[in-house]
Amino acid sequence: MTTFVDRVELNVAAGNGGHGCASVHREKFKPLGGPDGGNGGRGGDVILVVDQDVTTLLDYHHHPHRKATNGQPGAGDNREGKNGKDLVLPVPDGTVVLDRNGEVLADMVGQGTTFVAGQGGRGGLGNAALASARRKAPGFALLGEPGEARDIVLELKTVADVALVGYPSAGKSSLISVLSAAKPKIADYPFTTLVPNLGVVTAGSTVYTIADVPGLIPGASQGKGLGLEFLRHVERCEVLVHVLDTATLESDRDPVSDLDVIEEELAQYGGLENRPRVVVLNKVDIPDGKDLADMIRPDLEARGYRVFEVSAVAHLGLKELSYALADIVAKARAAKPVQEATRIVIRPKAVDDAGFEVTQEGEEFFRVRGEKPERWVRQTDFSNDEAVGYLADRLSRLGVEAALLKAGARAGDGVAIGPEDNAVVFDWEPTMSAGAEMLGRRGEDHRFEAPRPAAQRRRDRDAERDEATEEYEGFRPF
Repeated sequence: MTTFVDRVELNVAAGNGGHGCASVHREKFKPLGGPDGGNGGRGGDVILVVDQDVTTLLDYHHHPHRKATNGQPGAGDNREGKNGKDLVLPVPDGTVVLDRNGEVLADMVGQGTTFVAGQGGRGGLGNAALASARRKAPGFALLGEPGEARDIVLELKTVADVALVGYPSAGKSSLISVLSAAKPKIADYPFTTLVPNLGVVTAGSTVYTIADVPGLIPGASQGKGLGLEFLRHVERCEVLVHVLDTATLESDRDPVSDLDVIEEELAQYGGLENRPRVVVLNKVDIPDGKDLADMIRPDLEARGYRVFEVSAVAHLGLKELSYALADIVAKARAAKPVQEATRIVIRPKAVDDAGFEVTQEGEEFFRVRGEKPERWVRQTDFSNDEAVGYLADRLSRLGVEAALLKAGARAGDGVAIGPEDNAVVFDWEPTMSAGAEMLGRRGEDHRFEAPRPAAQRRRDRDAERDEATEEYEGFRPF
């Protein structure tokens, strides 16, 4: 049974905003009480939070679909809908959030770090909030905005100061068990370690973490063995420790060639060239292992490596190794720039920034893209003519009508608001103007009873084409 997962695909869906309410106050002796529809509640967000008590993404592997609660709709008597509850998802320290294309959205390091993976939808305004001097009793309300829904990828990269790398059964798990309080599974067969193990080591005044990365083999960077799945866990480490088996029973292996193979895999993985290296010759308590260590140590030191001879079983050389690693980690921490507190930067929009753009996509077709127009379209109830008229008024005040005229649009041209896969298309009428005096019964707007110029132009073109066809068919050469 799987007990450790370090990469999952997660589908998150924020809550939808509640619809606004269209209501009129009714009370005895008060026949014209006025609009009293309340606003809808905000949808809940989906928030990722780093939790030190969480060490794996296993829960999201079994339950990959997560959804926050929706906001409640508004009600009469100016009662606002209840906001949806935010969905907080704990993730391990060192989790990287990516989109489906592999672009990094957030690198979550440090207890309490948060990232909003899905933004909840806004609640719709009730007709009480939409009332104005010109529209004293609106017969409509705004719809709640849908919550953000998307697929994200969570990748766990172990946050450790020291990474132990080497062939399977080189003694990495035994070494981490005697250096720290970690108790990994230890056995004398390949791939005993199937998940990264993390331990805390105290050496003098320095406390650092050490990770045992599952064994690497030739071709690990291309997916052989377990290496490709766990090489990402060495990316955050300050120092790499090569654990070499000096008492291997395999005749075609020796510690120096093992080191070269592992270095080649790390080089192909990339990004680890500048990390300091330390070589640990393990199992020197065995006579043959001690003799081999004495033979290869000069060669390794000539390459520039710091070499330590240890025995995890006999507890030989562990203190010197622990303090040496602590010294390297302390220097690496001191060399890092001091992190300043996060500064809140406010970037106001330019005064002349309308927040939308108009592009022409055909002879008689234009598209409007922008945050405000697209949100207003999503919140409009198109079954209510008065609500559609209110949308037209808002677009006109925003400057969409002037931008369409500047782009060369004519009455009756097709106009789409929103992306191609989810847009609202209508025939544009530039003479449409705001005014409560043009409204009839509640929920109606007489501006939509006018003839459609685009339809008339299409009928005229069809008639001309039919007439030309008839003349051509009636022509007979002599």
